[in-house]
Amino acid sequence: MSGRVAVPLPKAYLLLNHGPTVLVSSAHGDRRNVMAAAWNMALDFDPPKVAVVIDKSTLTRELVEASGEFVLNVPSRRIAALTLAVGSESGRGIDKISKVGAGSTAAAVVKAPLIDDCLAWLECRVIPEPHIQKSYDLFFGEVVAAWADPEVFANGRWHFPDAQRRSIHYQAGGNFFATGEPFDA
Repeated sequence: MSGRVAVPLPKAYLLLNHGPTVLVSSAHGDRRNVMAAAWNMALDFDPPKVAVVIDKSTLTRELVEASGEFVLNVPSRRIAALTLAVGSESGRGIDKISKVGAGSTAAAVVKAPLIDDCLAWLECRVIPEPHIQKSYDLFFGEVVAAWADPEVFANGRWHFPDAQRRSIHYQAGGNFFATGEPFDA
């Protein structure tokens, strides 16, 4: 990866608008975790907001509720196996980030880590909606910092340089597909 560049917050929705699977990273105290989430979306422009489903049985849910923060990391096809692994195993009793060999970097605003080798990162603070969280496992977050790899996202557009650097979309049973070629209508 060539690095990260800031994405203006009112444009952060562009990082999720095409519907990629994300990795939800979380941290509280000395514990951290990451899980995959296919059910996520951008909600608003300014301030930018997102939504993500985090099941009540997960360690990620416990850490997000305790910290009030999370990061949505947009993985690439290159790390699809890692994405499947973190979506298939619990982080209870292990450091799942280390176990699957994912590198991580400190975020700028929140305590949850940024997962290395992703295409984009949205640092979020939970917008408390206890009834919705309890009833539907749905969390809203305000994006407080957004980043993208400039090799794949610049000037408000995705441009994938090769097949391994495309965002991924989960179907089921370990099956993904990669984002296709952009086109104008």
